[in-house]
Amino acid sequence: MTSRAPRVPKAMRPKFGEIMALVDPFCEEYLDEEYAELCRQLTAKLARKRPSPLEKGLAKSWAAAIVYTIGRVNFLFDKSGTPYLSATDLSKGFNVGKGTASGKSTQIMKMLNIRQFEPEWTRPSQMDHNPMAWFIMVNGLIVDARSMPIEIQREAYQRGMIPYVPADRPAEE
Repeated sequence: MTSRAPRVPKAMRPKFGEIMALVDPFCEEYLDEEYAELCRQLTAKLARKRPSPLEKGLAKSWAAAIVYTIGRVNFLFDKSGTPYLSATDLSKGFNVGKGTASGKSTQIMKMLNIRQFEPEWTRPSQMDHNPMAWFIMVNGLIVDARSMPIEIQREAYQRGMIPYVPADRPAEE
């Protein structure tokens, strides 16, 4: 996964840095780089909001809520998935209450209109398994873009409707 430096307003860079100083090591120890990158992008998006909600509250509470939000979208709390982490263990890892992490996560999700299966916040390695990333409307019908001819896939990709053109990806060994 290629990481691009997130755009963060100058005034919010100290708070962004404080939050990421907690999130990055947590993701390294318990999750993976995909989670870390999505958390960076979500933190940057929150920092760009006017006014930024990150201005109020403790960095550890925001750090827990940001990871919790990305975890919700990617089913982190489902024992059958990998990686798996309970909401309680996530909260303990940031030394905040589960209610705090969950509550702030709900606030983030409402503020940014995020829901489970949200393609923007799905781990790239799981994109193939996210049905919401592939539904497009063709002639008034909702279809799975992966089952459409390559020309339609390419047009859907160019319009930003799907994350990539499945037929153009090399087959995995």
